[in-house]
Amino acid sequence: MASESYTTEVREQHRFCQGALEEYLCCSLPGFPVEPREVLEIRQYSSGQSNPTFYLKKGLKTYVLRKKPHGPLLPQAHKIDREYWIQKALFAAGFPVPEPLLYCSDVSVIGTQFYMMQHVQGRIFRDITLPEVSPAERSALYIAIIETLAKLHSFNVNSLGLQDYGRGTGYCKRQVSTWMRQYQAAAHIQIPVMTELSEWLMSNLPDDDDNEITLIHGDFRIDNIIFDPREARVAAVLDWELSTLGHPLADLAYTLAFCFWPRALKPIKMLNLQNINRTSLPVNTGRIPSSEELIAIYSRFRDTCTSPYNLNFFLALSYFKLASISQGIYARYLLGNSSAENSLEFGSIVRPLAEVGLLVAKKITFNTGSPPCNSGELFQQSTEGKKILQKMKDFMKKHIFPAEKVSCIMNSYQSRTKSTSSWEKAKAEGLWNLFLPAVSGLNQLDYALIAEETGKCFFAPEVINCHAPDTGNMEVLYLHGTEEQKKQWLEPLLEGKINSCFCMTEPDVASSDATNMKCNIQRDGDSYIINGKKWWSSGAGNPSCKFAIVMGKDKTTSASRYKQHSMIIVPMDTPGVKLIRPLSVFGYFDYFHGGHFEIHFNDVRVPATHLILGEGRGFEIAQGRLGPGRIHHCMRSIGAGETALRILCERSAQRVTFGKKLYHHEVVAHWIAECRIAIEQARLLTLKAANKIDAMGSKAARKEIAMIKVVAPRAVLKVIDCTIQICGAAGFSEDFPLAQMFAYIRTLRVADGPDEVHLSAIAKLELLDQARQLNAHL
Repeated sequence: MASESYTTEVREQHRFCQGALEEYLCCSLPGFPVEPREVLEIRQYSSGQSNPTFYLKKGLKTYVLRKKPHGPLLPQAHKIDREYWIQKALFAAGFPVPEPLLYCSDVSVIGTQFYMMQHVQGRIFRDITLPEVSPAERSALYIAIIETLAKLHSFNVNSLGLQDYGRGTGYCKRQVSTWMRQYQAAAHIQIPVMTELSEWLMSNLPDDDDNEITLIHGDFRIDNIIFDPREARVAAVLDWELSTLGHPLADLAYTLAFCFWPRALKPIKMLNLQNINRTSLPVNTGRIPSSEELIAIYSRFRDTCTSPYNLNFFLALSYFKLASISQGIYARYLLGNSSAENSLEFGSIVRPLAEVGLLVAKKITFNTGSPPCNSGELFQQSTEGKKILQKMKDFMKKHIFPAEKVSCIMNSYQSRTKSTSSWEKAKAEGLWNLFLPAVSGLNQLDYALIAEETGKCFFAPEVINCHAPDTGNMEVLYLHGTEEQKKQWLEPLLEGKINSCFCMTEPDVASSDATNMKCNIQRDGDSYIINGKKWWSSGAGNPSCKFAIVMGKDKTTSASRYKQHSMIIVPMDTPGVKLIRPLSVFGYFDYFHGGHFEIHFNDVRVPATHLILGEGRGFEIAQGRLGPGRIHHCMRSIGAGETALRILCERSAQRVTFGKKLYHHEVVAHWIAECRIAIEQARLLTLKAANKIDAMGSKAARKEIAMIKVVAPRAVLKVIDCTIQICGAAGFSEDFPLAQMFAYIRTLRVADGPDEVHLSAIAKLELLDQARQLNAHL
């Protein structure tokens, strides 16, 4: 339903009176164009195996019509009235479905019942391997699918008014019986393996069949989903014909069925498996998350335990259902009223599907790879993430740590030149731009552990082109930049040829509330004029810094306070851009990164094409920028904490006071223990936030992100402070990295927003979560 490109001319067996339909819509559908000079165009969607679906366009308005097929139909099938009412309830609840507009039970209009819904623009993928997108987006799209399914299963059916939508109890037994009846009603020949599979299913019904009853979709697969045109986000879920109340694992197993597709079975379009040509064991194609990973994401989203034993049954049920549906499609082909162009092919796959169902039922066992109930590794990296982490550890040991020892004086500008020889080595080993999922193929959890490793040495992030503020700026340009902006600014940043800075904080206002911002960005013809003061613009003094991303506001707009701000690219050599002074941090000048500068913008004029995303979109961009970036900061901080703890342990084992080693003093031993506890707690919370970003996006992880902003700097500062105390006077000097580490980590408690702001946000989000949970139980 994404666009007319997925349509054909209306097939002969599905034609109806277009004039009668247009006359009816003009009278019954509010907003339908009545101008007679505008021609109503109707085309049929090429997909869809059951209820014929049509794309309608008149003037600028576009719609989708879905109807029953003509001719004799199988009993209890094609109940489009149920589709209409379930979409109406879900749309009102904020679930992504097309808006239902009108239901017509009068068969005299076009010969069958039908309903109208809003046309949703977006992307529909016919090939489950998603070859047209990057590995990172491929992974994100599958995560979005599972997140949406989990959201559907989390609805309270009573609050939706759908408590009578299905019988619910006895769902599994009823499903086996229903699909066996459907198969028998449509069968052109008897297939013994179908009977054998149905008997196995009846003999192995789950004990907890009635323990959990939710709203389920019944046909939840990738080509029943419209994705946002640009983002890895579900815009609409289609085809609710099989929806009912039942066991949620039935949906999950049906969605995962592609993971077990047999090599010998010919793929067909309805099953969306064009490029799967593997054995009948779990597969992972090009960063498509494995079945274990998808199950883990689903379980964490719903905070439930997914039983592998039950999954066996539901996978077998899925193949039984697919076999029965395929038989029904072939039967409609024989009757001459099938909606599918390739319906002839379905008759040959019924037996193989049933055979796969038996194989799944009897021979495959599952390990979800996640700890829904007991523990393995709490947050698991992908195979590629583990590989890159080990390469990073080896690279640090071979190139970074030796260079750090050569130049222990942190504030020496020569430190930067000491590391430049490692840049090309990092590129050659593939350790470059690892922070950006679209480039590296890594998710946030993968990169979080890599960021921790780089945090053990202050210049390591720049060696692999993963240092702030360039990382955040690259994310902004990648997600929101135009093709021209990407070519001019993003590409050289990714190559490490230039650097950038980010200008948000201001000296004359309380920047903890960014709506206080005074910097003015005003449209003037084909340009924007910027006036204002910024400071703490990291890297602005770097000779390689070629542009700044500046956030400012339009003082003349009447938009809401969060729609007044914009972000714009300002080349550093633009007239009116003036570097005022470098700012020290606890007396340290950060020469390595080019310093933290105060910058004034005096009538700075840049082309309108330098605006990012659009006017008033500044806060929207900032929220996306600040999510993953905080993971990077916190994990690098934890890496610094590990370095400090190592120094603490080494020093306490080397020095003797009052006749015994320092670590033999109970207070020191307790410090070591407390520091280890603090680091582990901070790491676990940060990894949880990274994992939630991967599974649900930055917006859903707001509370976890706010918590790690508070927890990580506090924990690491405690470790550094204990280490300084153990090192004595040497801890204040440049013989150890502790003083500068302390200065840097302490700034995070302000630079990432004051603790007090985060605590208020956490409290607000917690109260909302508690209220939702209370309402869900009512």
